[in-house]
Amino acid sequence: MKIQENIKTDINNPLYISYLKAVCSLSKLFSQSNVPYLYYRLAENIYCKTFGAENLSRDDLAYDAKLGNVGIGIKTFIDKKTNNEKIAEFNTFSGQLRNLKGEKLAIKLAELRNERINFANRTYGIDNAIYHCIARDEKSIKIFETSYDLIDIYNLKNVKIKDASISFNDKKNKYSFNFSKSTLFKKFVTPDNAVNINIEILEDPLKLILQLFNKQITISDKFVIAGVNYVILPLYSLRESKSDFKIVSSKSGLNQWNAGGRKRDIGEVYIPIPIIIHKKYPHFFPDRETPFNLHVPTGEILNAKLCQENSKALMTNPNNALSDWLLRKVLKLKEKELLTYERLNLLGIDSVRITKIDKKNYKINFAKLDSFEELINKMEN
Repeated sequence: MKIQENIKTDINNPLYISYLKAVCSLSKLFSQSNVPYLYYRLAENIYCKTFGAENLSRDDLAYDAKLGNVGIGIKTFIDKKTNNEKIAEFNTFSGQLRNLKGEKLAIKLAELRNERINFANRTYGIDNAIYHCIARDEKSIKIFETSYDLIDIYNLKNVKIKDASISFNDKKNKYSFNFSKSTLFKKFVTPDNAVNINIEILEDPLKLILQLFNKQITISDKFVIAGVNYVILPLYSLRESKSDFKIVSSKSGLNQWNAGGRKRDIGEVYIPIPIIIHKKYPHFFPDRETPFNLHVPTGEILNAKLCQENSKALMTNPNNALSDWLLRKVLKLKEKELLTYERLNLLGIDSVRITKIDKKNYKINFAKLDSFEELINKMEN
């Protein structure tokens, strides 16, 4: 993938610039620095609102947004002309990576990074990608876009090992990996032709906010609440897993086609719905007799419903529609190839987020590792 003229966004868009100038003018709510403050989630929201992009940031995959078939990575950082910015974390592979040295380590990091990107491409139907960058400087911001590339494994060079890190590059980009944080960084260089915007930072932004409040200007927001807007469903077996070792059942769930007993279709699968979800959020899903639309990230709509005893299974009609999308297209498993937790771990996901659009429409996206456990913790606290 490489940047093309026809996939760049209009970084001179007046509304976009106005949004950024407005929020950056409030920087002294957070810091006394003359470098504008811009929270990265806010940068993502402003980009999506201005350009009509789909916000993917909550999915924690390779991209923050999507415009058509273009994946967007959105970065904001204090400008040092040359900037090392985090692009991936590999915490679950830290032990394995510590046992590798030199070029072998660089190759493994490149493989892990590329697999994450390719997985996101398959999930969202991405053909091209760019990084959209907002570099913050003294009373100004600089906006530019640059290529979002796979790491060229066959052209790795300048591999340098230090006590705390390794650095390397391919023909286009420079990378470094911090051992203690298990984090991969990429070097971003602010070009001379970046769009430069002067920022007027208000000395007393609280005064402005108080004036707005006293004028009874209301700000509405759609809160995201577990059990109301969304739930998390694990792609692994709660019954067979342990706290420190997760397992995708070999004969149920997404491997239901491999179960014994009657003859089964190769596409017979389901996403398990733990009983705790039904007990805690009994009205999130419709009843077993009511089908609903399940929107996948590429825009396709599957016909779905709850099935089996205690409504423990999310299935599609036809059943192989789910396996064709999830197992074949996205996870790239061959027929009769078992899904394993190791495969999910490699991709940095082990659950799905089901978002409720309305009573007849739901949306499915992948969720990062341990997302289901995080939801359970929210239930208990």
